[in-house]
Parts: sequence; C-alpha cells; structure tokens
Amino acid sequence: MLIERCIGAYRLRRIQRTLRHGKVTVICLILTVVVLRGTIGAGKFGTPEQDFLNIRDHLVRKTAEHRRVLEEIQPQQQQQAKTISDSAQSSGSSSTSNANSYIEFDINTILKDEGPEEKPDPSKPYSLGTKISDWDEQRSLWLKSNPQFPNFIGPEKPRVLLVTGSSPKPCENPVGDHYLLKSIKNKIDYCRLHGVEMFYNMALLDAEMAGFWAKLPLIRKLLLSHPEVEFLWWMDSDALFTDMAFEVPWERYKDSNFVMHGWNEMVYDEKNWIGLNTGSFLLRNCQWSLDILDAWAPMGPKGKIREEAGKILTRELKGRPVFEADDQSAMVYLLATQKDLWGSKVYLENAYYLHGYWGILVDRYEEMIENYHPGLGDHRWPLVTHFVGCKPCGKFGDYPVERCLKQMDRAFNFGDNQILQMYGFTHKSLASRRVKRVRNETSNPLQVKDELGLLHPAFKAVKLSS
Repeated sequence: MLIERCIGAYRLRRIQRTLRHGKVTVICLILTVVVLRGTIGAGKFGTPEQDFLNIRDHLVRKTAEHRRVLEEIQPQQQQQAKTISDSAQSSGSSSTSNANSYIEFDINTILKDEGPEEKPDPSKPYSLGTKISDWDEQRSLWLKSNPQFPNFIGPEKPRVLLVTGSSPKPCENPVGDHYLLKSIKNKIDYCRLHGVEMFYNMALLDAEMAGFWAKLPLIRKLLLSHPEVEFLWWMDSDALFTDMAFEVPWERYKDSNFVMHGWNEMVYDEKNWIGLNTGSFLLRNCQWSLDILDAWAPMGPKGKIREEAGKILTRELKGRPVFEADDQSAMVYLLATQKDLWGSKVYLENAYYLHGYWGILVDRYEEMIENYHPGLGDHRWPLVTHFVGCKPCGKFGDYPVERCLKQMDRAFNFGDNQILQMYGFTHKSLASRRVKRVRNETSNPLQVKDELGLLHPAFKAVKLSS
C-alpha cells in the first residue's frame, strides 16, 4: 500500500492501535455522560450547557453538605466531651443542688421524736392532773392582787381567750397546711376586731389524749395558767368565722359556765349524739369547769378504754355509729345521765350559730348577701361555719375533697370580704382569690363611713378619767 510504503509498516501499526484506543476512550466518555445524566438528574433541559451547569451545582451542593455535617459533628463531640468533664467535676455540686430543693426533700427525715413514749400506769385511773378543789378562791385572790389584769375589760365584756390548734406535724396532704393558714388568718381577724386574745397550740400535751380529746389537757392547763381570762373559747381548726360583725351576747351567760351550740330536747330527752357540738364552745374559768373536765376526760385515753367507751356510747345514744369514744358523744352522755349535777350551768345555744354546719349554709351565701347583712349571727348570716367531716389536714375525709375545698374557699372569702370592705376592696367572687376595688380613693380618708363599725368598735375605746 502507498501509505505503508511512505511511512513504513511499523509506524502504520502504531497509528492504527492509537485510533482503536481513541475509539474506546470516546465510547467510555459517552457512557460516563449518560450515567451522570441519569443519576444526577442532568439533562432536564436537554442542552449540554444546561447539563454542565446542573452537574456543577450538584457537586458544589454535595460538597457544602459534607462540610456542614462535619462542622455540626465537631461541636457535638466537643459538647459531649465537655459534659463528661463537667459531670466528673460536678458530682458533688449536683448533690448540693438536690439538697437545696424543697420539692425533693423528705420532711420526715427531720420530724423524729426523741426518746421512748411515756406509758401510763394501767393500774391507775386516768386523770388530767392533780385534783384542785379551791380554784375559785385561788383565782379570786390572784385577781385582787393583780388589778392590772382584770377578768372583765369593759361592762359585761369579759376577757376572752380563743384557743385553737393543729397537729405538730405537717398535714397528710399537700394542701392541708394552706387551709390551716386560711383558718388561722380568719380567726386572727375576728379576734382583733372583738378584743379577743388568742392561743394557737401545736403541741400534744398528753399522748394518751390524742385525736378528739387533745383539747381537754390543753384547756385545763390554760385555765389554770391564765386566771385573768374569764371565758375560754375553744374552736376547731376546720371552723371559720363568717360573721365578723357579730358580738357574742356575753350578758346572756352571766349565770352559765358552759355554752355550746345545741338543743335541750335532743340532749336531755332524746339522748341524740348530735344534740350538741363541741367544735366551738365557751367555758368559764372556775372550779365548776375544772370539775366537768375531770368528769369528761375518763373516756378519752386511747386504746382499750376509748374503744370500750365507744361501744357504750353507741349503745346509749340515738343514731350514733360504731366507732371509738369521741368528746362530743361523751359530753352528750354526761349531760343526759347527770343532768342534775351539770345541767343548771350548761347553756345550749341555738339563737345564733356558735356552730353552723357547712352543708346547709355555704350554698346560701349569695342569698344572704342579697337579703341580709353581717351582725345577725344566725341562719341569716352565721357567726361560725364549721366544716365537720371535711378533715382538710388528713388523708381522707367524709365528703368529696373538691366539694370541701371549694366550699371552704367560699366560706373564707365570705368572711374575708367583711374585712376587705373596710379598706375599699372585696373578692371578685366568693370563689375567687383576686380582689377588686369597691370604693374610690379620697383625699379625706378619715371621713369614709365605716358601715359595719369594725374599724373602731366602741368596746376598744379607752375611757379617760374626767
């Protein structure tokens, strides 16, 4: 061939081999482009230029994503390393943080009673204390020797000590202590307005007289320690004042030593166990009162004595369920069986609500507000609303918890409104904690009329010698 003669056979074979390799290279390039177009998504617009742009953008985007992932992973690794280091360094500080948390703290770790409980001698009958027979004489002599502490602070206005209290331990539910606080605030308000002194007890003076009966040793101790007090007013912690303007008619009781809410026929004729109530009562400081406390107490010691006494009370009293002896049933039994001994000095009051059962009162508060006014003390505007059976400090009550707490809030606000109105405010509703202004401010505040006469009651006035 002419080409072979011109360039030689060897060179011709090399050129042919190069051309064959070139064909293979071109075919591989074409296949690569086809594969890239299928996997990357190029060729959407069908032009080589657009294909190139799509490929370039895809590769740039992938590179950026890889860089972002690396940038995110590195801080995470650094944070994990820091966390491990911090936890190793702060193992002590975490325990300190927990120690500062009231929520995580177990209050029972500090509520520990020291020493064994004193056990009485079972061979000896229970007694509230050393027998005293001449208390009237001792007290009369003390009053004469201490005229600066008179037992009457005004004409027919005796010196009164209101006594209430609660357990030395926190309540057995998370809201009970809050309602105890409301109860004590309510009592403080009434006592401040009416010149009544107050004693709040949180000590169990006699372990044998726990529960219903804890009041008896306390009352006796206070009577003997405060001869200047003419009347001691006991009130349970679940009772609230709901008539802040009502003044107890003390002159009515000039010949009585023991005043309880109740009905003579239910106690003396029917022997009904709810013929009276011992959740709120008045007891004169005198020998007679010490004697009736001594007669009242023997059913109180816990254990077998209280259980056996409960059986007697259930058998003898009308309508009483089966449970251990309680102070109220014991008083009904004592008066019904020994009327000649005690009855003449006991006044069972029902003209006003020294005790008012919450179940028949709280739902009528709006009706009372519309039709009546404070200062009546009776069914029209009760002096006391007593939440018998709610047991807000315990684990379980005799009524639904929601109902009890809602009604206690209403009763508290019903009484609190009478306090707030003196200062120009009232609760937005009986169910609300919030207050609203009901009187505009004035530049002459001393001229504002005190409608209920609670700001400056007459009995608080000091009589100046002429």
